Amino acid sequence: MSKARRQHRIAALLEEHAVTSQGQLCELLDREGLGTTQATVSRDLDDLGAIKVRVPGGETVYAIPEHPIDRIAPEDHLRRVLSDWVADVNSSQNLVVLRTPPGSAHVVASALDRSGMPDILGTVAGDDTLIVVAHEKVGGERLAEQLRQLASLA
Repeated sequence: MSKARRQHRIAALLEEHAVTSQGQLCELLDREGLGTTQATVSRDLDDLGAIKVRVPGGETVYAIPEHPIDRIAPEDHLRRVLSDWVADVNSSQNLVVLRTPPGSAHVVASALDRSGMPDILGTVAGDDTLIVVAHEKVGGERLAEQLRQLASLA
């Protein structure tokens, strides 16, 4: 099976089902005769720009953002993601450290990466913490303040 076909099916499955884990996605693919490994599914989700979003009831499921990865996301999307997911913002030199609930840092990192903010050079996300690298001319404290305001933490 081609990578493109598999990824197309993954995108369709995410629309059809509330997929909460990579294991569950592997099972759905297996049922369709498209058996694959969790590692392959993980890479495919990354390639597709899939993120986890909270649905009514508090559960998180995989979704493909409505805005393609290579397109700048609108500011209201960034504001919503930051206010929903960011719990704390701190800075040091040209770095900003954001804290999120467990398993949510990648959601915030993806939104920041697609925000088009010229003061952000990039992000690195872990499980519940992400680092945002600020442009030298801006510095971490100034960027941290911008992000606090967007997250309604200021």
